[in-house]
Amino acid sequence: MNKHILNILCLFLALASMAQTPSKETINKLPDWAFGGFVRPANVNPVISPLDHTLFKDPMSNKEIAWESNDTFNPAATIKNGKVVVLYRAEDKTGVKIGHRTSRIGYAESDDGILFTRNETPVFYPGDDSQKSYEWPGGTEDPRVAVTEDGLYVMFYTQWNRETARLGVATSKDLITWEKHGPIFRKAENADIIVNKFHKSASIVTEVKNGKQQIAKINGKYWMYWGEYGVYGATSDNLIDWEPVVDEKRELKAFIAPRKGFFDSDLTECGPPAVLTEHGILLLYNGKNNPRHGDKRFNRGTYSAGQVLFDANDPTKVIGRLDVPFLRPMEDFEKSGQYVDGTVFIEGLVYFQNKWFLYYGCADSKVAVAIYDPSNPAPADPLPYVE
Repeated sequence: MNKHILNILCLFLALASMAQTPSKETINKLPDWAFGGFVRPANVNPVISPLDHTLFKDPMSNKEIAWESNDTFNPAATIKNGKVVVLYRAEDKTGVKIGHRTSRIGYAESDDGILFTRNETPVFYPGDDSQKSYEWPGGTEDPRVAVTEDGLYVMFYTQWNRETARLGVATSKDLITWEKHGPIFRKAENADIIVNKFHKSASIVTEVKNGKQQIAKINGKYWMYWGEYGVYGATSDNLIDWEPVVDEKRELKAFIAPRKGFFDSDLTECGPPAVLTEHGILLLYNGKNNPRHGDKRFNRGTYSAGQVLFDANDPTKVIGRLDVPFLRPMEDFEKSGQYVDGTVFIEGLVYFQNKWFLYYGCADSKVAVAIYDPSNPAPADPLPYVE
């Protein structure tokens, strides 16, 4: 055979083979109602990591503690004086594993949402105050924060006494000095079915008005989504006292729940503040993949990020839900840390410079950022290919 013809034939066979060989990753196309894709800025993540030299006099032990020496993760985010402020969960080294150390909340601010200056001491922590029975010794965990139109910051967080996790609420005018108001359901009409049971992860509904993200009302009331073994709801007239949504049997009503065979087969844990959009109320949430009956494309036990859309007039009604995550552990810093299965745990979403900045915990150890530009959307994280 002519050598020239043989070379052409070999090239043709090689191209045909490449065309038949599936890619190791596939495109992840998002619907019009979803946020994303989010892009991780090059060479900046993680934006917050543990420090050994920052010390704080702990009210529980009356000793100097390296309060953010073990892990810094699960951040809230908002805007103050034109800057991005991230409130992040920090753990010391007093315990042997997650949930057995003490958590406090640190403060970091940034002019560009990427490079942060941090306070050396926490701004929120288990203190010698009215919340001791709820917060000692486990601490204050996993904040979400939003702001009212008149500048009142409202933070929901987990009060952890190592017996029962509860949602607590605190308010501030400057994100530094906080007033604790205690468990959010303590005065509810249906308090008896929830206040002394494990509950966490609150995402209050916000909206963008005049270029600023602020707390919104739905049908005349403040509205939040909450929960991790399902997404539930609650309403309030004053942002402090909340009433859980129940059904006709006076049982908590889940609007979505984990799905077998999906990335969120184990947990559907509420993420950052929800956002009222032209399509409805958009909730970004954390899905945990069940080791036995999850989506086999993703690691067992891994946390990835999903989205669900609710009707703006009926915030209990689901009108859209992603079947695959839009953000998943892909980078080394998202897969190495105290949570070895890999985690992108989203809690902070802030509208800044006409873009959405999403702050998340990486393997329960560090904080990273990903950015969505609505004027130039990028692809969502690609999906892994499985033979």
